Amino acid sequence: MVDVDVIEEPAAAMVALDPVRARLLAALIEPGSAASLAERIGLARQKVNYHLRELEAHGLVRLVGERRWGGLTERLFRSTAASYVVSPTALGEASSDPAKASDRMSARYLIALAARIVREVGELARRAGERDQRLATLSIDTKLCFRNAEERAAFAHDLSEFVISLVARYHDPSMPGGRWHRLVVAAHPMLSAPNQEEIP
Repeated sequence: MVDVDVIEEPAAAMVALDPVRARLLAALIEPGSAASLAERIGLARQKVNYHLRELEAHGLVRLVGERRWGGLTERLFRSTAASYVVSPTALGEASSDPAKASDRMSARYLIALAARIVREVGELARRAGERDQRLATLSIDTKLCFRNAEERAAFAHDLSEFVISLVARYHDPSMPGGRWHRLVVAAHPMLSAPNQEEIP
């Protein structure tokens, strides 16, 4: 089981977004059967069986074992990932594209960039997984609290200058066989202030 999987197929996205099936996916972090799940989420076993077949058909759960109870065989399933993200690819031509954004300073542009990261890194991770390889990535996630708008603007300026100088130092598009990477630096307000324990 992987930590996060990206759902690219529209049909698989529709299956995963069904509220009952989403609950089943969350419950199946640990192996479970239709009978055990039915008791847990309060649905008839036949209905749970139907939903499990749909999830299995779209590669969201897999059979991990069987156990016998008298003359019955109970099938045990497990989610293929601990959590899922739906790729914008599932929306086809309606998916977001940063190139279509008119205001590159807007929140909508940042959302389009984040969506492109999900789409591209999801595809690259899938390909790497098929070859049993790790995908080389870099992520930095931190929190900071500015005293005022002026300091926020100064930070943005300093960070931009630093990134520009760093890119100039390492970027070499003339190198044959060079490995192209996409660098995205983003900052946005937090939904709420972190708890004291979360502050680094």
